[in-house]
Amino acid sequence: MHRHESSTGGLIDAVLFDRDGTLVADVPYNGDPARVRPVPGARQALDRLRAAGLRLGVVSNQSGVGRGLLTPDDVARVNARVEQLLGPFDTWQVCLHKDADGCLCRKPAPGLVYAAAAALGTIPARCVVIGDIGSDVAAAMAAGASAILVPTAATRAGEVAAAPAAAGDLGQAVDLVLRRARIGTAVAPLAEPGAHVLAVRADSAGDVLVTGPAVRALAARAGRVTLLCGPRGRAAAELLPGVDQLVEWRLPWLDPRPSAVDPAEVDALVARIAGEAPDEAVIFTSFHQSPLPFALLARMAGVPRTAAVSDDYPGSLLDVRHRVPLALPEAERALSLAAAAGYPLPPGDDGALAVRLSADGALPAAGALSADGALPADGRYVVVHPGTSVPARACPPDQCARIVRALARAGHRVVVTGDRRERALTAYVAGAAGLDLGGRTTLGELAGVLARAGCAVVGNTGPAHLAAAVGTPVVSLFAPTVPLGQWGPYRVPAVRLGDPLAACRHTRATDCPVPGHPCLRTVEPGDVVAAVELLCASRPEAGATGPAGTEDRA
Repeated sequence: MHRHESSTGGLIDAVLFDRDGTLVADVPYNGDPARVRPVPGARQALDRLRAAGLRLGVVSNQSGVGRGLLTPDDVARVNARVEQLLGPFDTWQVCLHKDADGCLCRKPAPGLVYAAAAALGTIPARCVVIGDIGSDVAAAMAAGASAILVPTAATRAGEVAAAPAAAGDLGQAVDLVLRRARIGTAVAPLAEPGAHVLAVRADSAGDVLVTGPAVRALAARAGRVTLLCGPRGRAAAELLPGVDQLVEWRLPWLDPRPSAVDPAEVDALVARIAGEAPDEAVIFTSFHQSPLPFALLARMAGVPRTAAVSDDYPGSLLDVRHRVPLALPEAERALSLAAAAGYPLPPGDDGALAVRLSADGALPAAGALSADGALPADGRYVVVHPGTSVPARACPPDQCARIVRALARAGHRVVVTGDRRERALTAYVAGAAGLDLGGRTTLGELAGVLARAGCAVVGNTGPAHLAAAVGTPVVSLFAPTVPLGQWGPYRVPAVRLGDPLAACRHTRATDCPVPGHPCLRTVEPGDVVAAVELLCASRPEAGATGPAGTEDRA
C-alpha cells in the first residue's frame, strides 16, 4: 500500500468544490463576471476550512468552451470574480471539453480530482469533493476521494440516495468535513505506552478489515495487541498489521445465526480474558451493535479499563464511553474510538485499509496460481467475485454470468473468485469466458489475486474491503440495504452500480425482501464494462490525460 503523510495531522488534506450550483448560483454557460452570485454562507464556510489548515480547490466542467459558447478567457474571468468574492483557492482544475469528446477529465470521470490532488501535493483519498449533482459524487468516488452532496432544486432524488453523504447547505457540508478531518487525532490524553490492549471485533471478514486502521493506531502505542475475533473473521484478522496474538471466540450476541447462550462458555471466555491479563479492552462494534455484553464480561475478568462506542447508558461498564455520528464510514468510527481511548493514528499512517505484508515486503502471495500458469502473470485481468456473506447483497448468478461474458467480449481477461463453499457458483458464473478460481484461494491468496488485478467487480462483502486494502479499484454492485457512506469501498477508486432507491433501502435485510432482487437485477452488463474501463483508464499510472485547463497557486 502507498502511504501519504498528512500535512494537517488528520485524515483530510484538501477540499475540492464544484463551482456552479455549489459555490455560486448556477448560470448556464456563464461568461460574465457580473452575474456571479455566491451561494449563502459560502465565504464563511470556506474561511472555516482555511482556518483549519485545509487546502482548497475547484473542479469544474465548463463544456461551454467545447461547444463554442464561451472562450477560455471568459472562464478565467468568471473564476477570478469567484476568487474576488470568496477568497483564494489553491488550485483550479477546469475541463473545457464537451460530452462527445470522451475525455477522462470531464466529471463524472475522475481526471479533475486526480489533477487537483497532485497540484496540492496529496492523493485523492485525502480529499473531499463537495458538489450539487451526481456527476460530482461519481468523479470523487472514481478517484478514491470522499464526496458530500449539497442538493439543489435541480438535484435528482436518485442522486441524493446514491451519495455516500449529503448536507443541507455548504455550512453543514463543512461541518462534516471538519468533523472527519479530526478523526484519528488525539481527543483525549494519550494512553501510556507499552500497555497490553485487548481489541475486540468478533464479526465477519469485512468488519475486521475496516477495523484495521484502528488496530494499527492501538499497536503504535501499545506494547502488545491481542485481537479477539469470531470464526467468520479469523482469516481477515490474520492479515491485519499490528496484531500480536489472536483469540477466536464466537459471541452469540453478535453472530448472525446465534446459538443459545451457554453459561459454561461464558465462564470459559471470562477465564480466557482474565488469563490474558490485558490492561484495557477496546471494544469495536458496528453502529447497530451493543458493546455492553462484552464490557460486562471484561469487568468480570478484571480488565481495569474499557472503551467502546455506546449510545446506551453503560453504568460502570465503560471507562471511555464514546459517541459518534451515524453517517461515519465504519473504518472512521473505529478510528474515532481508538483516538478517544488515547490511541491516535501515528505520524505517517494515512488511515487506509491495509493487510500484512510478507517478510520481504511483498503483497500476499497468490500461491501456486501464478506458478501453474492459471493466473495471468502481467496482472491485466478483472476479478469478478459473485458471492456475498449476506444473500440480500448478492447480484443474481445469471446476472454475474452475463457480466463476465460482457467483460470478455470487451477484451478483458476475467478471473472469478469465491471460497470453497461457492465452487458451484463460481463455475457457473465463469462459464467458458472466465478463469474459475472458486475454492482455490485462502483469504490471503485472494488478497494477492486482487492486488494484481486492474479492477474488482464485487458486492458489498468482505472481498470488496480486501480489494480496498490492497489498493485495487472496485466496481461496487451495492445493494442499498445498508448505507454506502458507512459500508462502501473505503478510500479506493470505485463506481457504485445498483438502484439506490430500491424498496430494500436501509432495511439491513439478510434475505432480499423484494421479489426479483430489483436493486441489482437492473444492473446492465454494459454499465459494468464501462465502469471497469473508466477505473482502469483513469488511474494516473495508466497514463490518463489531464484536464484541458488548469491554474495552480502555491
